[in-house]
Amino acid sequence: MELFGKLLLGFGMLVALIGALMWAGGKLLGAGGWRLLPGDIYIKKSHFVFFFPLGTSIVLSILLSLLLTVLVFLSRR
Repeated sequence: MELFGKLLLGFGMLVALIGALMWAGGKLLGAGGWRLLPGDIYIKKSHFVFFFPLGTSIVLSILLSLLLTVLVFLSRR
């Protein structure tokens, strides 16, 4: 149970860090600061806007998979 608590605390701190970086990035880059990655779907018509961040989702999935793999590896030591 102690290990689970440590992992949960570490994950919470990671989420807080990511949130702080996103908040600071939004302040520094402004409202239009976020750019589309290749693979993101963005359709804009006269009264319709559709955005699906497919490329962003894939990149985040890979990063989170690597992070969780490292956490599991470190917890087994």
